Amino acid sequence: MPTIYDIPANIFIRRLAQELKTRKEIQPPEWAPFVKTGAHKERGPDNPDWWYIRCASILRKVYLRGPIGTERLRVEYGGRKRRGCKPNRFYKGSGAIVRTALQQLERAGFVKRRGNKGRELTDIGRSYLDKLSAVIKRELEKAIPELSKY
Repeated sequence: MPTIYDIPANIFIRRLAQELKTRKEIQPPEWAPFVKTGAHKERGPDNPDWWYIRCASILRKVYLRGPIGTERLRVEYGGRKRRGCKPNRFYKGSGAIVRTALQQLERAGFVKRRGNKGRELTDIGRSYLDKLSAVIKRELEKAIPELSKY
């Protein structure tokens, strides 16, 4: 059975974001249109569906690297800040975005806490992602034969 490892990340995240958009537990908070995704960014996201894409990306990272906590995910979504004539410096991503997304994924039943180690995927979440990757794999093999090596 195909898993997440068999699908290119950009295709999987885009499709998972579409699936998460249909769930009532995953909704962008009221402050989502006004925030930047980290201190290193100069502007907020342009895509109006950025919340679902971030939730899908976090869910994929929990699948691959779990158990993983908020701080490690902040580092994953961080980047370099341009500081004018001073050298660039790395800044972490927004903690409120990561925390809220994890709480929503927990409410949906995909993620659970594991003590002080962070959050990991539940059995429901793992089977959901594996079934979705099987569907995507079938679609990809029909549409793009070159991706059969994945």
